[in-house]
Amino acid sequence: MADQADNRAPYAQIAAHYAELITSGELRPGTLLPSIKNLAQQWSVSTATAEKALRRLRNDGLVRGIHGIGTEVLDLPAPMSSGSQRQDRGSRTGSSWGSGERSDSHTASVVPAPADVAQALDIQSGSEVIRRRRVYRDRHGIVAHSTSWIPAGYADLIPQLTKSERLTGGTSLQLIAQATGRPITHRIDTASARLLTSEDAELLELDPAKRSSEPVVVMTARFVDSEDNVVEYGIDLGSPGRTWRTESEVTS
Repeated sequence: MADQADNRAPYAQIAAHYAELITSGELRPGTLLPSIKNLAQQWSVSTATAEKALRRLRNDGLVRGIHGIGTEVLDLPAPMSSGSQRQDRGSRTGSSWGSGERSDSHTASVVPAPADVAQALDIQSGSEVIRRRRVYRDRHGIVAHSTSWIPAGYADLIPQLTKSERLTGGTSLQLIAQATGRPITHRIDTASARLLTSEDAELLELDPAKRSSEPVVVMTARFVDSEDNVVEYGIDLGSPGRTWRTESEVTS
């Protein structure tokens, strides 16, 4: 069943196949996926690989395991991702989108840096910065509104950063690293929550009168290159009802 041109690991191919069926609506909520044994037979892989594929779908919030029954398709909003998680995903897969996500409303402009952005980028308040915005959506609606703030000097190296369209050739961080020859070496992440503001509601396409008491998750990330330059400051605003989740390996 795997595409011969697909260079992803077998478990990732299986997970992507079922993620597409789920997000397209072909597999409805409540549907049971094949068992690990049947999945392994259908895809000619080991049961360990089949189990890893189902675990990926569970981690993406698309299915759940029910003891003694099987793996059931869910109809729940997917969790939001931080800028750092999107960077990691882009490095692994070439796309920052999560399962079933798409992005739109891409805008870019050169504006004076607000005080908090200037502090994060380690520049003078009011200095020109590139502001790039986009909205991530899935079948339930907006997942998150994402804003990237980049020092305006990078526009000379990478003119497309100032264009209101989806970037080609890589993420903004990948394009900056390629243009400067300086890799991104570390990042600083924060996570917080606040009540929805009128500005938040506008960005998330919500009615502020109906949503003013709802909390939203706010994720920020500062990306630093090998010469300690802060090259980007990202702010991800999660839609109400969305959670933030991270996963890591635990070794004993």
